[in-house]
Amino acid sequence: MLPVPHTAIIVVAAGSGTRLDAGAPKAFVGIDTHSILRHALDGVFAAAPAQVVVVAPPGFEGDAEAELRAAAGDRAELGRVVTGGETRQQSVAAGLAALWGDVRTVLVHDAARALTPPETIDAVVAAVGSETGVIPALPVVDTLKRVNEDDVVGAVDRSELAAAMTPQGFPRELLERAYDAARTAGADYTDDAALFAAAGHAVRRIEGSARGFKITTPADLDRARHLLSAASAEADSSPVRGARPSGALPRIGLGTDVHAFGGEGSLWLAGLEWPDEAALSGHSDGDAVAHAIVDALLGAAGLGDIGQHFGTAHPEYAGAHADVFLARTRQLVEEAGFAIGNVSAQFQSNRPRFSARRGEAEQVLSEALGGAPVTVTATTTDGLGFPGRGEGVAVTAVALVVPREKGGESA
Repeated sequence: MLPVPHTAIIVVAAGSGTRLDAGAPKAFVGIDTHSILRHALDGVFAAAPAQVVVVAPPGFEGDAEAELRAAAGDRAELGRVVTGGETRQQSVAAGLAALWGDVRTVLVHDAARALTPPETIDAVVAAVGSETGVIPALPVVDTLKRVNEDDVVGAVDRSELAAAMTPQGFPRELLERAYDAARTAGADYTDDAALFAAAGHAVRRIEGSARGFKITTPADLDRARHLLSAASAEADSSPVRGARPSGALPRIGLGTDVHAFGGEGSLWLAGLEWPDEAALSGHSDGDAVAHAIVDALLGAAGLGDIGQHFGTAHPEYAGAHADVFLARTRQLVEEAGFAIGNVSAQFQSNRPRFSARRGEAEQVLSEALGGAPVTVTATTTDGLGFPGRGEGVAVTAVALVVPREKGGESA
């Protein structure tokens, strides 16, 4: 008999999956040989022991029970399946009604966030206070606009925004009261943190994981399959089949980029604006230093090149600056199982005069890469070639990435 835990995780798997359009409720669509729900439960049961309540769509309770038992192994007695309601809020309420009396902390987790690492689940449990809820979240890296139909009417300050994820954790008693209040008021909320906050309780955030993205569209499903395939290939290539060795070697990538002068607006280079210099032309801001760094990191992690992830087929990056490119690249590298070691870049051009702003540029680039060290050097070509003639900028970058262990630390 396992000890009775004081934490419960409600795994909401009752969604229809209309946008996924896969012919079955979303949680039961396959990623590889296993379903979305099975992958979510694998993460839940790899975390610290907790009561696990799976909320299934009507008619799929048996399928959910099979997935639960397969994932739970010798912890099967900690799990049960209940039937969900017509809305997500009703489904979570059904899960709350199934909790054991000893449970004091409740996590609500979307099965659609199937690749959420167990470390994130444990971190949420640890951060829940007696009167405070917790959500994992990531910074918003895209440039956001306020629109009225097709018209852009203003900018949104993304520094005040975060992308909320699950599992979201709460003290049980306060969450149950908040659900009672919402039911009495006939109110419906988009997530449990909003419902909890509407009842007057505080919610704080902790760092989420890029692997905790929500599988909603076919493109999301392809992304999940790619990540699992890459992880499987990495494990299969290890000396001990099926496990990445603790001594896995670092990997190096090389990136180059060239842009000609002749763009509109100010020059953007090495993450900085140079308002008195001629701009570089390009799909985004023409920052050849940032773009070379992106290619070096993607190459080191075996993720293709900048055109694949940020090219003209991705109009959302038109006009984007280095912080957006590098933050997204860091996310991709970490999703592939690597941590960034350091980056070195050198650009060839007669202008701008770089030495006075070297430290500023290196700080901006490093911050965008999560604190990884970045060095940037500049040189002229003694009048030779197109950089020497003042026609443009050429950049070469080298990046080191290090395989991460299962727990998230570098090898």
